[in-house]
Amino acid sequence: MKTRFPSHRLAVPLAAIALAASNAHAATQGPAGMAFYTPPAVITGNHGDLISYRSTTVSLGTDAPAVNAWNVMYRSTDSRGAANVVTGTVLVPKGIWLSLTARPIVSYAVGTHGLAQSCAPSLQMAAGTDYENANIVAALKAGYAVLVSDYQGYTNGATPTYLAGASQGNAVLDIVTAAQKIPFGGLSTNAKVAVWGYSQGGQSAAWAGQLQPTYAPNIKLVGVAAGGVPGDFKRTARFLDGSAGSGFMFGGVIGLAQQYPDKIPLDTLASETGKAAINQGKQQCVFESMFTFMNHELSEYTVNNRSLESLMTVPSINEALTAQDLGGNTITAPLYQYHGQADEFIPLDQALALKKKYCARATSVTFDLFPSEHIATQFQGAPYVLSWVADRIAGKTAAPNNCGNNGPEPQSTANPGGGNFVVSLKEWGLNATVGLKTLKQTVTLPATSTFTADADITAGRLNGALSVPDFKQTLSIIGIPANVGLRITPVGSATGTVSLDNSGILRIKGTAYADITVTSVLGLPFGECKTVTPVAFPIDFQGPVSSMGNGKLVFTGTTTFPQIKGCAISAILSTMMSGSGQTYSFTVSPPAPKRF
Repeated sequence: MKTRFPSHRLAVPLAAIALAASNAHAATQGPAGMAFYTPPAVITGNHGDLISYRSTTVSLGTDAPAVNAWNVMYRSTDSRGAANVVTGTVLVPKGIWLSLTARPIVSYAVGTHGLAQSCAPSLQMAAGTDYENANIVAALKAGYAVLVSDYQGYTNGATPTYLAGASQGNAVLDIVTAAQKIPFGGLSTNAKVAVWGYSQGGQSAAWAGQLQPTYAPNIKLVGVAAGGVPGDFKRTARFLDGSAGSGFMFGGVIGLAQQYPDKIPLDTLASETGKAAINQGKQQCVFESMFTFMNHELSEYTVNNRSLESLMTVPSINEALTAQDLGGNTITAPLYQYHGQADEFIPLDQALALKKKYCARATSVTFDLFPSEHIATQFQGAPYVLSWVADRIAGKTAAPNNCGNNGPEPQSTANPGGGNFVVSLKEWGLNATVGLKTLKQTVTLPATSTFTADADITAGRLNGALSVPDFKQTLSIIGIPANVGLRITPVGSATGTVSLDNSGILRIKGTAYADITVTSVLGLPFGECKTVTPVAFPIDFQGPVSSMGNGKLVFTGTTTFPQIKGCAISAILSTMMSGSGQTYSFTVSPPAPKRF
């Protein structure tokens, strides 16, 4: 999907530059190194005030546009109304913005990164290890300035208030105001602003949408995109406890206890085992924590093995958890809500319930249901989000509104929550080509070809299968075009290994086997013209986990086609098609979403 902007004459945003220059006295240049993250001893001023800033460099990948980048420290407000200090990163594409309007802004709310300070998005973008780079780059390519808050707690010596919704929403809004105050940063207070986030970021984006009318009314919010949203905290916690995603729930307990120490007193609730686990969790980033705590129940870490269900009956704990629920206020800007039908971490039913809450409050909701699990949906959703955001930036007032859709509710297709972490690819699209070395021609497989697999990340095991309908391809044989019928028949399963490391790098190494049969030439059948042994297609991949959802899960390589036997023209076919050096390219992509 393409993003669209109105075409105008060249205009330099002089108003933005003048505004930034007038605010130059309000903030100081921050120090180099980790000293930048040291908060001031006293917090003064108003939320959204820029405390300090510094130019920085970021590593977003080889396909990222050139940007001007700053780290910022700014004043914000926590979930209990107290002033706090938050850091973040401001990214502005280099070059003049070719429009009479101010460059649009996307406040990008990141998902779970982990509790250690090194997990902060600003530090990970500098190191080139942020697993959300693909979405950030997509927004930059659309021409937007992208602002990425670290959220509360990544300053030196602090612990993030992970999943404290209002604090996160405030931070996502306040970085907009702070970024507009960077001297000569080029961002105008007249800029149209969209907020986009997924998972924890979806929670943050929705909270920002609810808070904006009263908390930051001067921000020109034109749309909120919130995916994979934990809108019902207790329902989500029950879903996660003892599951492959229990590490997220465990981190949420730590984060909310940091924000509400009087309501969730960890020191008295946690056992000695629990206190050790808390210290461990505070030193880990998201993927390490996920694998450390997966399938563990909260009761393993509490005094007298008290269960999650029991703890949620404690009035103060129940109050703190309930305070994170969304849907209690209208989002006045249009909302794009999306979710994965196979989401194994954030339950689908509560996302559908959240949609109904917003619809009941007259929020205009566009809801897209993606077929995949949590991680793939995060990145598959990007082009749909950006197309929707582009319409809001362009001023299209009639956002698609699904609130009148009263059809049957879709049911979750998620894998069972307990046990291994298995990512299922169910009939994902297979865009495949095979290059025939001798003929110097390319065979394109049918568009309806699919790849189905279970990637067991815990066991490190991949098991899948190709599905390719019979098809015909025109090949030039001795300069004469010939219509050749082909059949590719999988032999056994596509098997191999799969892993996901602590930096979010996905590695797949396996092999798919298939018999190749020529069913006809020039419409004439010649018998069973089949390779004498199956063709081996190595399916090797190494790249960011975002590749699962953004169409970049690509397997390429060379293989050998065995001799073709069993028909009257076997010798001719073998001469044309057999031998080493045959190339192939398989791109695997999830199916399209459905609007609900």
